[in-house]
Amino acid sequence: MVTFLGVLLVLLCSILILALFKFFHKFWWVPMRITHVMSSQGIQGPPYNFIYGNTKVISNMIKKSTSSPMDMSHHIFPRVEPHLDSWLHIYGNNILYWQGPQAELVVTEAELLKKIMSIRGISMGRQDMGPISNKIFGGGLVFSQGDKWAKQRKLATHAFNGERLKNIVPAMVESVDMMLKRWKDVGTKEKDVYEEFRTMTSEVISRIVFGSSYEEGKKIFQKQGALIPLAAKQLSKTRILGFKMIFKDKEDLEIDKLLADIRDTIKKMIRIRESMIVSGAESMNDYLGILLNSYHDVDENYKLSIQDIIDECRTFYIAGHGTISLLLSWATLLLGIHTEWQEKAREEVQEVFGNQSPSLEGIARLKRMGMIINETLRLYPPTLSTIRKVLKETHVGDLVLPASINIHIPALALHQDPRIWGEDAHLFKPERFAEGIANSVNKNPGAFLPFGYGPRNCVGSNFAINEAKIALTMILQRYRFTLSQNYVHAPVQLVTLRPMYGVQILFQHL
Repeated sequence: MVTFLGVLLVLLCSILILALFKFFHKFWWVPMRITHVMSSQGIQGPPYNFIYGNTKVISNMIKKSTSSPMDMSHHIFPRVEPHLDSWLHIYGNNILYWQGPQAELVVTEAELLKKIMSIRGISMGRQDMGPISNKIFGGGLVFSQGDKWAKQRKLATHAFNGERLKNIVPAMVESVDMMLKRWKDVGTKEKDVYEEFRTMTSEVISRIVFGSSYEEGKKIFQKQGALIPLAAKQLSKTRILGFKMIFKDKEDLEIDKLLADIRDTIKKMIRIRESMIVSGAESMNDYLGILLNSYHDVDENYKLSIQDIIDECRTFYIAGHGTISLLLSWATLLLGIHTEWQEKAREEVQEVFGNQSPSLEGIARLKRMGMIINETLRLYPPTLSTIRKVLKETHVGDLVLPASINIHIPALALHQDPRIWGEDAHLFKPERFAEGIANSVNKNPGAFLPFGYGPRNCVGSNFAINEAKIALTMILQRYRFTLSQNYVHAPVQLVTLRPMYGVQILFQHL
Protein backbone atom coordinates (compact mmCIF):
# COMPACT_ATOMS: atom_id res chain seq x y z
CA MET A 1 0.00 0.00 0.00
CA VAL A 2 2.82 2.36 0.96
CA THR A 3 4.57 1.61 -2.30
CA PHE A 4 1.38 2.29 -4.30
CA LEU A 5 0.78 5.59 -2.51
CA GLY A 6 4.40 6.55 -3.06
CA VAL A 7 4.17 5.83 -6.78
CA LEU A 8 0.88 7.76 -7.01
CA LEU A 9 2.42 10.71 -5.18
CA VAL A 10 5.43 10.71 -7.49
CA LEU A 11 3.11 10.54 -10.51
CA LEU A 12 0.99 13.44 -9.28
CA CYS A 13 4.08 15.51 -8.53
CA SER A 14 5.43 14.76 -12.01
CA ILE A 15 2.15 15.84 -13.61
CA LEU A 16 2.12 19.02 -11.54
CA ILE A 17 5.73 19.84 -12.41
CA LEU A 18 5.04 19.21 -16.10
CA ALA A 19 1.93 21.41 -15.98
CA LEU A 20 3.87 24.20 -14.24
CA PHE A 21 6.68 23.87 -16.78
CA LYS A 22 4.22 24.20 -19.69
CA PHE A 23 2.49 27.10 -17.97
CA PHE A 24 5.69 29.10 -17.43
CA HIS A 25 6.99 28.14 -20.86
CA LYS A 26 3.88 29.55 -22.53
CA PHE A 27 3.26 32.55 -20.30
CA TRP A 28 6.83 33.60 -19.49
CA TRP A 29 9.69 31.94 -21.36
CA VAL A 30 8.28 32.27 -24.91
CA PRO A 31 7.20 35.93 -24.47
CA MET A 32 10.60 36.84 -23.00
CA ARG A 33 12.43 35.09 -25.83
CA ILE A 34 10.32 36.74 -28.54
CA THR A 35 10.70 40.14 -26.86
CA HIS A 36 14.48 39.73 -26.87
CA VAL A 37 14.61 38.56 -30.52
CA MET A 38 12.44 41.44 -31.77
CA SER A 39 14.03 44.18 -29.61
CA SER A 40 17.49 43.13 -30.82
CA GLN A 41 16.21 43.94 -34.33
CA GLY A 42 14.93 47.37 -33.33
CA ILE A 43 11.25 46.46 -32.92
CA GLN A 44 9.87 47.67 -29.60
CA GLY A 45 6.48 47.81 -27.93
CA PRO A 46 4.67 47.98 -24.59
CA PRO A 47 6.14 45.62 -21.96
CA TYR A 48 4.67 42.15 -21.58
CA ASN A 49 2.65 41.64 -18.40
CA PHE A 50 2.62 38.10 -17.02
CA ILE A 51 -0.37 36.06 -18.26
CA TYR A 52 -2.44 39.03 -19.46
CA GLY A 53 0.02 40.61 -21.87
CA ASN A 54 -1.45 44.00 -22.82
CA THR A 55 -5.13 42.95 -22.87
CA LYS A 56 -6.10 44.84 -19.71
CA VAL A 57 -4.39 48.01 -20.91
CA ILE A 58 -6.06 47.73 -24.32
CA SER A 59 -9.49 47.17 -22.78
CA ASN A 60 -9.13 50.20 -20.50
CA MET A 61 -7.90 52.44 -23.33
CA ILE A 62 -10.81 51.47 -25.58
CA LYS A 63 -13.35 51.93 -22.79
CA LYS A 64 -12.00 55.42 -22.18
CA SER A 65 -11.84 56.45 -25.85
CA THR A 66 -15.37 55.20 -26.62
CA SER A 67 -17.02 56.36 -23.38
CA SER A 68 -18.54 59.37 -25.16
CA PRO A 69 -19.29 60.35 -28.78
CA MET A 70 -16.73 62.16 -30.92
CA ASP A 71 -16.94 65.27 -33.09
CA MET A 72 -18.07 64.80 -36.69
CA SER A 73 -14.64 63.80 -38.02
CA HIS A 74 -13.45 60.86 -40.09
CA HIS A 75 -10.23 60.71 -38.06
CA ILE A 76 -11.52 57.71 -36.12
CA PHE A 77 -8.31 55.71 -35.61
CA PRO A 78 -7.46 57.25 -32.16
CA ARG A 79 -10.99 56.48 -30.96
CA VAL A 80 -11.46 52.97 -32.30
CA GLU A 81 -7.92 51.65 -31.77
CA PRO A 82 -6.36 54.02 -29.24
CA HIS A 83 -3.74 51.48 -28.18
CA LEU A 84 -2.31 51.15 -31.68
CA ASP A 85 -2.50 54.90 -32.28
CA SER A 86 -0.56 55.55 -29.08
CA TRP A 87 2.02 52.79 -29.46
CA LEU A 88 2.79 53.60 -33.10
CA HIS A 89 3.62 57.15 -32.01
CA ILE A 90 5.78 55.95 -29.11
CA TYR A 91 7.59 52.92 -30.55
CA GLY A 92 7.71 53.52 -34.31
CA ASN A 93 6.13 52.21 -37.50
CA ASN A 94 6.34 48.51 -36.57
CA ILE A 95 5.59 47.43 -33.01
CA LEU A 96 5.26 44.31 -30.90
CA TYR A 97 2.41 43.94 -28.41
CA TRP A 98 0.72 41.07 -26.58
CA GLN A 99 -2.77 39.56 -26.64
CA GLY A 100 -2.25 37.50 -23.50
CA PRO A 101 0.85 35.39 -24.28
CA GLN A 102 0.33 35.76 -28.05
CA ALA A 103 2.85 38.05 -29.76
CA GLU A 104 1.38 40.47 -32.32
CA LEU A 105 3.76 42.20 -34.75
CA VAL A 106 1.96 45.28 -36.11
CA VAL A 107 3.40 46.30 -39.49
CA THR A 108 2.57 49.70 -41.03
CA GLU A 109 5.57 50.10 -43.34
CA ALA A 110 4.03 49.31 -46.72
CA GLU A 111 7.27 47.99 -48.27
CA LEU A 112 8.05 45.69 -45.34
CA LEU A 113 4.46 44.45 -45.34
CA LYS A 114 4.73 43.69 -49.05
CA LYS A 115 7.91 41.63 -48.45
CA ILE A 116 6.41 39.72 -45.52
CA MET A 117 3.19 38.89 -47.36
CA SER A 118 5.09 37.76 -50.46
CA ILE A 119 6.13 34.69 -48.43
CA ARG A 120 3.42 32.11 -49.06
CA GLY A 121 3.91 30.36 -45.73
CA ILE A 122 2.88 33.61 -44.01
CA SER A 123 0.24 34.89 -46.44
CA MET A 124 -1.58 31.55 -46.15
CA GLY A 125 -1.11 31.12 -42.39
CA ARG A 126 -4.34 31.90 -40.59
CA GLN A 127 -4.37 33.02 -36.98
CA ASP A 128 -5.20 30.62 -34.16
CA MET A 129 -8.85 30.69 -33.22
CA GLY A 130 -9.85 31.17 -29.62
CA PRO A 131 -12.84 29.26 -28.24
CA ILE A 132 -15.24 32.17 -28.86
CA SER A 133 -14.06 32.84 -32.42
CA ASN A 134 -14.31 29.13 -33.09
CA LYS A 135 -17.93 29.13 -31.95
CA ILE A 136 -18.86 32.18 -34.04
CA PHE A 137 -17.04 31.37 -37.27
CA GLY A 138 -16.70 27.60 -37.02
CA GLY A 139 -14.68 25.86 -39.71
CA GLY A 140 -15.82 28.07 -42.58
CA LEU A 141 -13.64 29.56 -45.32
CA VAL A 142 -12.35 32.48 -43.21
CA PHE A 143 -10.56 30.27 -40.68
CA SER A 144 -9.92 26.98 -42.47
CA GLN A 145 -6.53 26.10 -43.93
CA GLY A 146 -4.68 23.61 -46.11
CA ASP A 147 -6.64 21.30 -48.40
CA LYS A 148 -9.91 22.15 -46.68
CA TRP A 149 -9.38 25.86 -47.35
CA ALA A 150 -8.56 25.16 -51.02
CA LYS A 151 -11.75 23.10 -51.38
CA GLN A 152 -13.92 25.75 -49.72
CA ARG A 153 -12.26 28.56 -51.67
CA LYS A 154 -13.00 26.79 -54.94
CA LEU A 155 -16.67 26.41 -54.01
CA ALA A 156 -16.93 30.06 -52.95
CA THR A 157 -15.21 31.23 -56.15
CA HIS A 158 -17.75 29.24 -58.16
CA ALA A 159 -20.58 30.81 -56.17
CA PHE A 160 -19.29 34.32 -56.96
CA ASN A 161 -18.24 33.88 -60.60
CA GLY A 162 -19.37 36.34 -63.26
CA GLU A 163 -22.32 34.34 -64.56
CA ARG A 164 -23.71 33.66 -61.09
CA LEU A 165 -23.30 37.32 -60.12
CA LYS A 166 -25.36 38.23 -63.15
CA ASN A 167 -28.11 35.84 -62.04
CA ILE A 168 -27.97 37.21 -58.48
CA VAL A 169 -28.62 40.84 -59.51
CA PRO A 170 -32.44 40.41 -59.77
CA ALA A 171 -32.57 39.12 -56.18
CA MET A 172 -30.58 42.16 -55.06
CA VAL A 173 -32.84 44.55 -56.97
CA GLU A 174 -35.97 42.90 -55.57
CA SER A 175 -34.73 43.14 -51.97
CA VAL A 176 -33.76 46.82 -52.33
CA ASP A 177 -37.12 47.53 -53.96
CA MET A 178 -38.92 45.93 -51.00
CA MET A 179 -36.98 48.18 -48.63
CA LEU A 180 -37.81 51.30 -50.63
CA LYS A 181 -41.49 50.37 -50.74
CA ARG A 182 -41.46 50.22 -46.94
CA TRP A 183 -39.97 53.71 -46.90
CA LYS A 184 -42.66 55.00 -49.28
CA ASP A 185 -45.45 53.61 -47.13
CA VAL A 186 -44.13 55.43 -44.08
CA GLY A 187 -43.59 58.69 -45.95
CA THR A 188 -40.62 61.03 -45.96
CA LYS A 189 -39.22 60.54 -42.50
CA GLU A 190 -35.94 60.13 -40.71
CA LYS A 191 -34.53 56.62 -41.12
CA ASP A 192 -31.88 54.72 -39.24
CA VAL A 193 -30.27 53.35 -42.39
CA TYR A 194 -27.99 51.02 -40.43
CA GLU A 195 -31.04 49.02 -39.29
CA GLU A 196 -32.68 49.33 -42.74
CA PHE A 197 -29.59 48.02 -44.52
CA ARG A 198 -29.14 45.19 -42.03
CA THR A 199 -32.66 44.00 -42.84
CA MET A 200 -32.21 44.43 -46.59
CA THR A 201 -28.82 42.68 -46.84
CA SER A 202 -30.09 39.85 -44.67
CA GLU A 203 -32.91 39.44 -47.18
CA VAL A 204 -30.43 39.29 -50.07
CA ILE A 205 -28.13 36.78 -48.38
CA SER A 206 -31.09 34.61 -47.36
CA ARG A 207 -32.38 34.48 -50.94
CA ILE A 208 -28.96 33.66 -52.37
CA VAL A 209 -28.04 31.01 -49.81
CA PHE A 210 -31.41 29.33 -49.27
CA GLY A 211 -33.40 30.14 -52.42
CA SER A 212 -37.10 29.46 -51.96
CA SER A 213 -36.50 28.73 -48.24
CA TYR A 214 -35.20 32.25 -47.61
CA GLU A 215 -37.78 33.04 -44.90
CA GLU A 216 -36.36 30.21 -42.80
CA GLY A 217 -32.90 31.44 -43.70
CA LYS A 218 -33.70 34.90 -42.33
CA LYS A 219 -34.54 33.37 -38.96
CA ILE A 220 -31.19 31.57 -38.93
CA PHE A 221 -29.32 34.75 -39.77
CA GLN A 222 -31.17 36.71 -37.09
CA LYS A 223 -29.79 34.26 -34.54
CA GLN A 224 -26.33 34.46 -36.12
CA GLY A 225 -26.49 38.26 -35.91
CA ALA A 226 -27.35 38.04 -32.21
CA LEU A 227 -24.11 36.11 -31.64
CA ILE A 228 -21.85 39.01 -32.69
CA PRO A 229 -22.37 41.43 -29.75
CA LEU A 230 -22.22 38.50 -27.32
CA ALA A 231 -18.95 37.38 -28.89
CA ALA A 232 -17.52 40.90 -28.72
CA LYS A 233 -18.13 40.98 -24.96
CA GLN A 234 -16.58 37.56 -24.44
CA LEU A 235 -13.52 38.34 -26.57
CA SER A 236 -12.68 41.28 -24.28
CA LYS A 237 -12.48 38.97 -21.26
CA THR A 238 -9.21 37.33 -20.27
CA ARG A 239 -9.44 33.54 -20.10
CA ILE A 240 -6.81 31.57 -18.20
CA LEU A 241 -6.07 27.93 -18.98
CA GLY A 242 -9.56 27.27 -20.27
CA PHE A 243 -11.31 27.74 -16.90
CA LYS A 244 -14.08 29.71 -18.62
CA MET A 245 -14.82 26.70 -20.79
CA ILE A 246 -15.62 24.71 -17.63
CA PHE A 247 -17.43 27.41 -15.64
CA LYS A 248 -19.74 29.11 -18.10
CA ASP A 249 -21.43 32.44 -17.46
CA LYS A 250 -24.80 33.64 -18.75
CA GLU A 251 -23.35 34.87 -22.04
CA ASP A 252 -21.58 31.55 -22.67
CA LEU A 253 -24.85 29.68 -22.18
CA GLU A 254 -26.74 32.09 -24.44
CA ILE A 255 -24.11 31.63 -27.18
CA ASP A 256 -24.35 27.84 -26.87
CA LYS A 257 -28.14 27.95 -27.16
CA LEU A 258 -28.08 30.18 -30.27
CA LEU A 259 -25.51 27.93 -31.93
CA ALA A 260 -27.55 24.81 -31.17
CA ASP A 261 -30.68 26.44 -32.64
CA ILE A 262 -28.79 27.48 -35.79
CA ARG A 263 -27.27 24.03 -36.24
CA ASP A 264 -30.59 22.21 -35.75
CA THR A 265 -32.49 24.52 -38.13
CA ILE A 266 -29.91 24.21 -40.92
CA LYS A 267 -29.86 20.40 -40.53
CA LYS A 268 -33.64 20.37 -40.84
CA MET A 269 -33.48 22.53 -43.96
CA ILE A 270 -30.86 20.23 -45.48
CA ARG A 271 -33.07 17.18 -44.89
CA ILE A 272 -36.08 18.90 -46.47
CA ARG A 273 -34.02 20.17 -49.41
CA GLU A 274 -32.55 16.74 -50.08
CA SER A 275 -35.97 15.11 -50.18
CA MET A 276 -37.23 17.83 -52.56
CA ILE A 277 -34.21 17.41 -54.84
CA VAL A 278 -34.70 13.65 -54.98
CA SER A 279 -38.37 14.15 -55.93
CA GLY A 280 -37.41 16.73 -58.57
CA ALA A 281 -39.34 19.51 -56.84
CA GLU A 282 -36.26 21.65 -56.10
CA SER A 283 -33.12 22.68 -57.99
CA MET A 284 -29.54 23.08 -56.72
CA ASN A 285 -29.01 26.62 -58.02
CA ASP A 286 -28.65 28.48 -54.73
CA TYR A 287 -25.56 28.39 -52.49
CA LEU A 288 -27.01 25.68 -50.25
CA GLY A 289 -27.50 23.60 -53.41
CA ILE A 290 -23.84 24.08 -54.39
CA LEU A 291 -22.78 22.96 -50.93
CA LEU A 292 -25.08 19.93 -51.06
CA ASN A 293 -23.55 18.92 -54.39
CA SER A 294 -20.19 18.78 -52.64
CA TYR A 295 -21.72 16.79 -49.78
CA HIS A 296 -22.58 14.09 -52.35
CA ASP A 297 -19.31 14.36 -54.30
CA VAL A 298 -17.67 10.95 -54.75
CA ASP A 299 -14.22 12.56 -54.71
CA GLU A 300 -13.13 12.87 -51.07
CA ASN A 301 -10.95 15.85 -52.03
CA TYR A 302 -14.07 17.90 -52.74
CA LYS A 303 -16.55 16.31 -50.35
CA LEU A 304 -18.06 18.42 -47.54
CA SER A 305 -19.57 17.20 -44.29
CA ILE A 306 -22.87 18.45 -42.87
CA GLN A 307 -20.91 20.48 -40.30
CA ASP A 308 -18.88 22.03 -43.16
CA ILE A 309 -22.13 23.09 -44.84
CA ILE A 310 -23.43 24.63 -41.61
CA ASP A 311 -20.16 26.53 -41.10
CA GLU A 312 -20.13 27.79 -44.70
CA CYS A 313 -23.71 29.10 -44.45
CA ARG A 314 -22.80 30.99 -41.28
CA THR A 315 -19.57 32.35 -42.77
CA PHE A 316 -21.44 33.54 -45.87
CA TYR A 317 -23.82 35.47 -43.65
CA ILE A 318 -21.12 37.10 -41.49
CA ALA A 319 -18.93 38.06 -44.45
CA GLY A 320 -21.75 39.13 -46.78
CA HIS A 321 -24.47 40.61 -44.63
CA GLY A 322 -22.26 42.36 -42.07
CA THR A 323 -19.78 43.85 -44.53
CA ILE A 324 -22.33 45.16 -47.02
CA SER A 325 -24.74 46.67 -44.49
CA LEU A 326 -21.85 48.57 -42.92
CA LEU A 327 -20.46 49.72 -46.26
CA LEU A 328 -23.89 51.07 -47.22
CA SER A 329 -24.40 52.74 -43.82
CA TRP A 330 -21.08 54.59 -43.88
CA ALA A 331 -21.46 55.50 -47.58
CA THR A 332 -24.91 56.97 -46.94
CA LEU A 333 -23.55 58.94 -43.98
CA LEU A 334 -20.74 60.37 -46.12
CA LEU A 335 -23.07 61.26 -49.00
CA GLY A 336 -25.51 62.79 -46.51
CA ILE A 337 -22.71 65.10 -45.37
CA HIS A 338 -20.99 65.69 -48.71
CA THR A 339 -24.08 66.40 -50.80
CA GLU A 340 -21.99 67.66 -53.74
CA TRP A 341 -20.76 64.10 -54.26
CA GLN A 342 -24.31 62.82 -53.81
CA GLU A 343 -25.35 65.01 -56.75
CA LYS A 344 -22.41 63.81 -58.86
CA ALA A 345 -23.38 60.20 -58.16
CA ARG A 346 -27.06 60.91 -58.97
CA GLU A 347 -26.11 62.51 -62.31
CA GLU A 348 -24.08 59.43 -63.21
CA VAL A 349 -26.93 57.09 -62.24
CA GLN A 350 -29.32 59.07 -64.45
CA GLU A 351 -26.86 58.92 -67.36
CA VAL A 352 -26.43 55.15 -67.07
CA PHE A 353 -29.89 53.93 -65.97
CA GLY A 354 -32.36 56.80 -66.08
CA ASN A 355 -35.26 55.51 -63.99
CA GLN A 356 -34.71 51.87 -64.98
CA SER A 357 -33.61 49.16 -62.58
CA PRO A 358 -29.83 48.61 -62.43
CA SER A 359 -28.18 45.81 -64.42
CA LEU A 360 -24.79 44.16 -64.03
CA GLU A 361 -23.55 45.71 -67.29
CA GLY A 362 -24.58 49.20 -66.20
CA ILE A 363 -23.12 48.82 -62.71
CA ALA A 364 -19.67 48.37 -64.25
CA ARG A 365 -19.99 51.84 -65.82
CA LEU A 366 -20.60 53.65 -62.51
CA LYS A 367 -17.12 55.16 -62.17
CA ARG A 368 -18.00 57.93 -59.68
CA MET A 369 -19.96 55.46 -57.58
CA GLY A 370 -16.91 53.22 -57.49
CA MET A 371 -14.76 56.14 -56.32
CA ILE A 372 -17.23 56.92 -53.53
CA ILE A 373 -17.35 53.29 -52.40
CA ASN A 374 -13.55 52.98 -52.36
CA GLU A 375 -13.19 56.17 -50.33
CA THR A 376 -15.85 54.93 -47.91
CA LEU A 377 -13.96 51.65 -47.48
CA ARG A 378 -10.74 53.61 -46.91
CA LEU A 379 -12.19 55.78 -44.13
CA TYR A 380 -14.51 53.17 -42.60
CA PRO A 381 -13.23 49.64 -43.43
CA PRO A 382 -15.68 47.05 -42.05
CA THR A 383 -12.83 44.84 -40.78
CA LEU A 384 -10.04 46.74 -39.05
CA SER A 385 -7.27 44.15 -39.17
CA THR A 386 -5.95 41.16 -41.08
CA ILE A 387 -4.00 38.59 -39.06
CA ARG A 388 -1.55 36.01 -40.44
CA LYS A 389 0.38 33.38 -38.46
CA VAL A 390 4.12 32.77 -38.84
CA LEU A 391 4.18 28.97 -38.65
CA LYS A 392 7.99 28.59 -38.49
CA GLU A 393 10.96 30.90 -38.03
CA THR A 394 11.16 32.99 -41.20
CA HIS A 395 13.75 35.41 -42.60
CA VAL A 396 12.47 38.49 -44.42
CA GLY A 397 15.60 40.22 -45.65
CA ASP A 398 17.57 40.99 -42.48
CA LEU A 399 14.49 40.57 -40.28
CA VAL A 400 13.97 37.30 -38.40
CA LEU A 401 10.38 36.45 -37.50
CA PRO A 402 10.07 33.88 -34.67
CA ALA A 403 7.70 30.95 -35.04
CA SER A 404 4.13 31.38 -33.71
CA ILE A 405 4.19 35.20 -33.90
CA ASN A 406 1.15 36.85 -35.51
CA ILE A 407 1.54 39.41 -38.30
CA HIS A 408 -1.06 42.08 -37.54
CA ILE A 409 -1.97 44.21 -40.57
CA PRO A 410 -3.95 47.24 -39.31
CA ALA A 411 -6.18 48.34 -42.18
CA LEU A 412 -7.44 51.49 -40.48
CA ALA A 413 -3.94 52.65 -39.53
CA LEU A 414 -2.75 52.19 -43.11
CA HIS A 415 -5.89 53.76 -44.61
CA GLN A 416 -5.53 56.94 -42.55
CA ASP A 417 -1.73 57.30 -42.60
CA PRO A 418 -0.75 60.82 -43.82
CA ARG A 419 2.63 59.47 -44.98
CA ILE A 420 0.77 57.29 -47.48
CA TRP A 421 -2.30 59.37 -48.39
CA GLY A 422 -1.15 62.93 -47.65
CA GLU A 423 -2.06 65.42 -44.95
CA ASP A 424 -5.72 65.26 -46.01
CA ALA A 425 -5.85 61.51 -45.25
CA HIS A 426 -8.77 62.05 -42.83
CA LEU A 427 -10.93 63.89 -45.36
CA PHE A 428 -13.54 62.41 -47.68
CA LYS A 429 -12.06 62.85 -51.17
CA PRO A 430 -13.29 60.21 -53.65
CA GLU A 431 -11.16 61.79 -56.38
CA ARG A 432 -8.23 59.86 -54.88
CA PHE A 433 -9.57 56.86 -56.78
CA ALA A 434 -10.29 58.63 -60.08
CA GLU A 435 -7.75 56.37 -61.84
CA GLY A 436 -8.68 53.25 -59.90
CA ILE A 437 -7.11 51.57 -56.89
CA ALA A 438 -3.82 50.61 -58.54
CA ASN A 439 -3.22 54.23 -59.61
CA SER A 440 -4.64 55.93 -56.51
CA VAL A 441 -2.66 58.82 -55.05
CA ASN A 442 -0.86 56.60 -52.56
CA LYS A 443 0.90 54.78 -55.41
CA ASN A 444 0.81 51.68 -53.24
CA PRO A 445 -2.32 49.53 -53.60
CA GLY A 446 -0.99 47.30 -50.81
CA ALA A 447 -1.92 50.08 -48.37
CA PHE A 448 -5.61 49.78 -49.32
CA LEU A 449 -7.01 46.52 -47.96
CA PRO A 450 -10.71 46.72 -47.06
CA PHE A 451 -11.19 43.08 -48.08
CA GLY A 452 -8.02 41.63 -46.59
CA TYR A 453 -4.57 41.01 -48.02
CA GLY A 454 -2.98 38.32 -50.18
CA PRO A 455 -4.39 35.00 -51.43
CA ARG A 456 -6.81 34.73 -48.48
CA ASN A 457 -8.54 38.02 -49.30
CA CYS A 458 -12.34 38.15 -49.39
CA VAL A 459 -13.66 36.09 -52.29
CA GLY A 460 -16.97 38.00 -52.21
CA SER A 461 -15.59 41.53 -52.70
CA ASN A 462 -17.20 41.95 -56.15
CA PHE A 463 -20.48 40.65 -54.74
CA ALA A 464 -20.33 43.25 -51.94
CA ILE A 465 -19.48 46.17 -54.21
CA ASN A 466 -22.16 45.22 -56.75
CA GLU A 467 -24.83 45.02 -54.06
CA ALA A 468 -23.73 48.38 -52.64
CA LYS A 469 -23.86 49.98 -56.09
CA ILE A 470 -27.35 48.57 -56.73
CA ALA A 471 -28.70 49.81 -53.40
CA LEU A 472 -27.18 53.30 -53.73
CA THR A 473 -28.35 53.56 -57.34
CA MET A 474 -31.97 52.80 -56.46
CA ILE A 475 -31.90 55.20 -53.48
CA LEU A 476 -30.39 58.02 -55.56
CA GLN A 477 -33.07 57.50 -58.23
CA ARG A 478 -35.79 58.22 -55.66
CA TYR A 479 -34.39 60.42 -52.88
CA ARG A 480 -32.16 63.28 -51.86
CA PHE A 481 -30.89 62.90 -48.33
CA THR A 482 -28.94 64.65 -45.61
CA LEU A 483 -27.50 63.60 -42.26
CA SER A 484 -29.99 64.11 -39.43
CA GLN A 485 -29.16 66.34 -36.48
CA ASN A 486 -30.09 63.33 -34.32
CA TYR A 487 -27.07 61.40 -35.57
CA VAL A 488 -24.43 60.75 -32.89
CA HIS A 489 -20.97 60.02 -34.27
CA ALA A 490 -19.63 57.08 -32.28
CA PRO A 491 -17.85 54.45 -34.41
CA VAL A 492 -16.98 51.38 -32.37
CA GLN A 493 -15.38 48.01 -33.03
CA LEU A 494 -17.69 45.09 -32.26
CA VAL A 495 -15.89 42.48 -34.36
CA THR A 496 -16.60 44.88 -37.28
CA LEU A 497 -16.58 48.71 -37.38
CA ARG A 498 -20.12 49.78 -36.42
CA PRO A 499 -22.04 52.99 -35.69
CA MET A 500 -22.83 52.65 -31.98
CA TYR A 501 -26.12 54.56 -32.19
CA GLY A 502 -27.07 53.88 -35.81
CA VAL A 503 -27.02 56.28 -38.77
CA GLN A 504 -30.01 58.64 -38.87
CA ILE A 505 -30.69 60.10 -42.33
CA LEU A 506 -33.38 62.53 -43.54
CA PHE A 507 -34.83 61.55 -46.93
CA GLN A 508 -36.74 63.75 -49.37
CA HIS A 509 -38.61 62.34 -52.39
CA LEU A 510 -37.38 63.59 -55.77
